[in-house]
Amino acid sequence: MTNLGDPIVHWTLTFTLPSGHTRTSGWNATYTGATAVTATDVGWNGSIGTGQTNASVGLQGEWTRAAAGSAPPNPFPRPSDFALNGVACTGATSSPSPSPSSSGGGNQAPTVSLTSPTAGQSFTAPATVAFAATAADADGTVTRVDFLNGSTVVGSDTTSPYGFAWTGVAAGTYALSARAVDNAGATTTSPAVSITVSPANPGGPAPALRVSGNRIVTAAGTTYRLLGVNRASGEFACVQGKGMWDSPTPDQASVDAMKAWNIHAVRLPLNEDCWLGTFGTPSGSAYQQAVKDYATLLVANGITPIVEMHWNHGVYTGTASACADANATCQKPMPDAQYAPTFWTQVATMFKGNNAVVFDLFNEPYPDAANNWTDMTAAWTCLRDGGTCTGIGYQVAGMQSLVNAVRATGATNVIMVAGLTWTNDLTQWLAYRPTDPAGNIVASWHSYNFNACVTVSCWDTQIGSVAAQVPVVAGEIGQNTCAHDYIDQLMAWADAHGVGYLAWTWNPWGCGQGNVLITDYTGTPTVTFGEGFKAHLLTQNP
Repeated sequence: MTNLGDPIVHWTLTFTLPSGHTRTSGWNATYTGATAVTATDVGWNGSIGTGQTNASVGLQGEWTRAAAGSAPPNPFPRPSDFALNGVACTGATSSPSPSPSSSGGGNQAPTVSLTSPTAGQSFTAPATVAFAATAADADGTVTRVDFLNGSTVVGSDTTSPYGFAWTGVAAGTYALSARAVDNAGATTTSPAVSITVSPANPGGPAPALRVSGNRIVTAAGTTYRLLGVNRASGEFACVQGKGMWDSPTPDQASVDAMKAWNIHAVRLPLNEDCWLGTFGTPSGSAYQQAVKDYATLLVANGITPIVEMHWNHGVYTGTASACADANATCQKPMPDAQYAPTFWTQVATMFKGNNAVVFDLFNEPYPDAANNWTDMTAAWTCLRDGGTCTGIGYQVAGMQSLVNAVRATGATNVIMVAGLTWTNDLTQWLAYRPTDPAGNIVASWHSYNFNACVTVSCWDTQIGSVAAQVPVVAGEIGQNTCAHDYIDQLMAWADAHGVGYLAWTWNPWGCGQGNVLITDYTGTPTVTFGEGFKAHLLTQNP
């Protein structure tokens, strides 16, 4: 939906399905009606600025044949009579606020203004939101002022100064307004303002984690989903002359900005050469210390760090090659046997005993692309066992050898293991997963709108079957259009299936790069990708 009128913070969409069609289900809205359908926003997706396409809803339905054996119409008729907040969707602009309602007979409607809370104000759950309003009636008296969340009255006052304390407000985004009623029954409603209520931060460090069945759990056995963002640059800045983080050193203020989004996990892509000191600046001990310092800061703030090998050594010039450089200056199809086991031995040694840190063994394997998708069995075998793999010119370290390297140090941290096709394919993951004596293996999955598996039916078939047996974490999710309708549907599915997710990326690169969440490190969200992800994350807890 694109809003051509004034900004709105709460919407209701109505439309009519063609004859013979009925609604059966839907997403990203609360639905009523089978043929005459009403869809109401679900809070976090209620805000649509002028000119913005900031809300996408979807539904599934059924068509009933007019007679047995009759062919479906060609072309299929489309839904009609679309209206948003009562305004027909014709492409014309409108300015709906404020909205007086006359009682007739020449009575003049009252005036009303909501003075508290103010637009954009933030609270912490369980919140107390203080409403305040001024109201007047030129030809009578104001008998009552109602205070509304969307269309629901949460409180009223009959005496000036008009106010109400709304208590116990849960985390979420709310559209609040005031409605004045005069002695003749006429009403006027103020323009709505949007506020955000953030979940209460329990305080304390991030919990130690382990795997239990198909869940990641804390030491107390409480389910803990990894929900958060990627903080890119540790993989590329050191080999591109951009320092360590391509930004000022991460500090408490930058982490506080993450906490304001309810971020509970941050994935840190790393560079193999810079870690080992074989290439790049900073490298070796300076690079390692910077990673450790950032991970320590995150843990102290209740955020789970996920350290991940993103760029590695090895010459690759085959299908989907990003560079011909042996150094870790671009993405390669698999970890290299020369350095990757040493990398993970050192990382595991650094964080051994700190099970608040999670290990993601390798970003996005694509040995299937390297062999031109001619032998998927060979590709899955390469992923697990490594060695000589078709189309890859260096010796490969398989996931089993990297699990072995980690466990040989005595570290029992949770380990994320990817699938094929840039981590979008988990179809054979269960059959080829590495063995782990600690029993702490998690399936890593990536999902973008341009991938192959991008529908609910595909997720149900390919990902849901894995998530039924082991924990699944979508280490990267994104939408390269910088909108959020795709990730909205994806996150709703993941929430329903206990799957964690981390959006790409917490870097202020602008939407021209796609999948960018922020415009600055104070946490200002991008329009609309960042806005949509933040609004949804505020409704979730691990």
